[in-house]
Amino acid sequence: MLARHQVTRQGQGEVTLLFLHGFGTDQTIWRFVAPALESRAQTLTYDHAGCGAALAAWDVRRHASLQGYAQDLIDILDQAGLERVLCVGHSIGSIIAMLAALQQPARFERIVALSASPCFVNHPPDYLGGFERSDLDALFQLMQSNHFGWAQFLAPKAIGEGSPLALTQQFEEGLCSLEPSVAQHFARLVFLVDVREELQRLSVPTLLVQCLRDSIAPAAVGRWLAAHLPQSRLIELAVSGHCPHISHPHLILQILEEVLDARSGA
Repeated sequence: MLARHQVTRQGQGEVTLLFLHGFGTDQTIWRFVAPALESRAQTLTYDHAGCGAALAAWDVRRHASLQGYAQDLIDILDQAGLERVLCVGHSIGSIIAMLAALQQPARFERIVALSASPCFVNHPPDYLGGFERSDLDALFQLMQSNHFGWAQFLAPKAIGEGSPLALTQQFEEGLCSLEPSVAQHFARLVFLVDVREELQRLSVPTLLVQCLRDSIAPAAVGRWLAAHLPQSRLIELAVSGHCPHISHPHLILQILEEVLDARSGA
């Protein structure tokens, strides 16, 4: 598992920060955050099956649902000899962490969830996920017909307004480098997910970090999670985009430093 998922361990300290990337990226997405924390904690990053350098780890049966990705996380914890971690997830990476924590809550000290969404589809009047089902069907069709076109569509939304063009271009290049069939399969799992009911049983303390101008996971999603996850707290960032660890890494570093300070009693 450690080799197949390209697990990378760095840093020092008694706490382990485990980072889970979101859809369309790989573990390098944490390059602006994880290295800056290595003097305070051990850091662990890896590629989800089918992403980055872990294409060979993807299995059509195991990864037919997000539970397969959650089991990957548990297996990685087992093989890395980690009994308890502080988990930092982005978008669907946060949801994968939560699903794993539902199975083995004692393994997770805390989850920090950046731009998490339990359901991207609108279910009016009580839930605004950000997309109509017809919007997502059009996105899936675009992925099938024009692999580069959907990357050009999604990258600006992910990085947000006002960010350097180079960041958007780098994100777009990452999307274009995905293996198309695996990316299409994973996209359907991600954007059609609905784990709202399951997550209301989550007992692990969870810090929700939500961008107020996020066109992929609107602010209403973070507020729904805060209202329905019993051990949660919400921080709203007055910034644009879906990837604050890329567009505004200083804000995410500040939050994670505060989490570590609170843990150590500093």
